[in-house]
Order: sequence, then structure tokens, then C-alpha cells
Amino acid sequence: MKAQAARSVWELAVTLVPFFGVLVATLWTVSAGYWIALALVPVAGLLLLRTFIIQHDCGHGAFLNKRTSNDRLGRALGILTFTPYDCWRRAHTLHHGSTGNLDARGFGDVDTLTVREFRARGWFGRLLYRAYRHPVVMLGVGPAYLFLLRHRLPIGLMKEGAQYWVSALATNLATAGFLAALMAFFGIGTTLLVVIPTVLVAATAGVWLFYVQHQFEAAHWDRRKDWEFHEAALRGSSHLDLPQPLRWFTGNIGIHHVHHLASRIPFYRLPSVLKAFPQLREINRMTMPQTFRPLVLALWDEDQRRLVSFREAARARR
Repeated sequence: MKAQAARSVWELAVTLVPFFGVLVATLWTVSAGYWIALALVPVAGLLLLRTFIIQHDCGHGAFLNKRTSNDRLGRALGILTFTPYDCWRRAHTLHHGSTGNLDARGFGDVDTLTVREFRARGWFGRLLYRAYRHPVVMLGVGPAYLFLLRHRLPIGLMKEGAQYWVSALATNLATAGFLAALMAFFGIGTTLLVVIPTVLVAATAGVWLFYVQHQFEAAHWDRRKDWEFHEAALRGSSHLDLPQPLRWFTGNIGIHHVHHLASRIPFYRLPSVLKAFPQLREINRMTMPQTFRPLVLALWDEDQRRLVSFREAARARR
């Protein structure tokens, strides 16, 4: 659980230097043809995703050895990731403290209803929930809304103190300054045509990761009276076993059950845990082809204790 200063600096360097290099190369390439430039956007987006993983580790106090250093770096990286650090850290802390708790849902999570709750809703409420859980919304509209719109204000924390307003508005101002500098060199249209797709690639990949890390058939949910932190962390989080180079781009965050057990472990030390404790390797393990089915699972069946699709819930009712 101890950060290695030299390793952390190295991981930061091999993320940010290529990111800025690819971003500038993409901006320059637009003049030679936009479709050529778009070929570089996925690489820039994945590097931005890795930047977010570092910001994520800062939020857990895991990337550097001092809390203040983590916070300063996390706030700076939030300018690039369009994510106000203090607001996100608060929401993410609540997520870690309530994962798998059916009586503490609704903050920092993918909204999930039980089968009984879904049936108790009116037709319009069921329609809205179906729309929300549709893969096109979850992985298309959702990431764009979250990173381009929702993060501009401290949604959910507006009455929790000035800190979160400062975090959101200061990040907005700094991000606007960064974009203005790019626009001064490359033009408004070119900057927007490159930056927005880059952010959307990173956002979509990030939301997909977060979804499959907690939304899978054998996930673990309990009512508060039966809920236990370590059991929920281990059983309610997946081990997404990605191939390289995706494992590198995602900062090993696929080893999510270990991360939830001990969030102070730096992302670059998570593979060492699997080597030291090989029995953790197969718990909730998923490979890339196995990540498609969870996209249709939307309801927690408290009787069967598994996540089910709308079709399965309807069939069980009949």
C-alpha cells in the first residue's frame, strides 16, 4: 500500500508526455485531413483515460506519499480530464463506502433497481429506467452528459459547502484557459474537433470500465443489516482480465476487487497482489468477450441473488 515516489513520477511522465505529444500531433494533422487526424484520437483518448486513473489514485491518497501532494496533482489533472477533483473524490468515497449496500444506493454509482422496485413503479417510471439502462444511453449519451455537462456544477453536493463549488468552478475556469490556449494556436474549430472526440473516447471507456466492474450477473448486494464491507468489496467487484496494451492504458483498474479491498494500493502495484495471492485471480474474473452480457443486465433479483435482464425478470414473473 506504499507508493514508490520514483515509480509514480515515471508513470506520470509516460502518461502525460505521450498524451500531449499525440494531442498536438492530432491538432497539426487536421490540416492534412480530418479523417487522418481522427485515427490518432483513440490513442489520445486512452492516454487521457490513463490520466484519469492517476487522478483516481490521487483521490485515494495512493499515488504519492503525502495527502497534500496527491490533492494538488489530482486537481491539476482534473483540468485535463474535465473532472473537478474535490467533487469527484467525495462522490467516489461514498461509492467505496457503500458498494453492494442496497440501502445506500444513489451516489457515485450506476443506478440499480431491484426487481420488486421496478415492478412497483408506474409505466412512465419503468420506461425512464429502461431508457437509462439501455447500452446506447449508458455508453453513448451518459459519458457525454457526465463529463461535458454534469461535472460543470457540483451536482449532488451543492449544499455541502463552498469547497465543492470552488472545485467545480475553478476546474471549469482552468479547463477553459487550457482550451483557449489551444484555440489560439490551432483555431477554435480544429481544437473542438479534436478535444471533444478525445474526451468522449476517454469518458466512454471509463464509464464502460466502471459499469462492468460492478454490474455483472454474480455481483454482490445486501441490505444494510447483512452488509459487510470486505465481503461486498471482494464479491461485488469484478476482475476484468484485459489483454495488453489495454491493461496498461487502464492502469490495471480491472483488478477492481483488490482495489476495493484496499484502495490505498497504487495502480502499478495491483498486479503484485495477484502474484502474491493467486487465489484472488479467479474471483469474478471476466475477459473482454464476457463483458457484453452484463450490458443487458439491469435489475437485482433479491430472491435469486443475481443481476438479471428485463426479459428474465418478466419471464420469472410469468
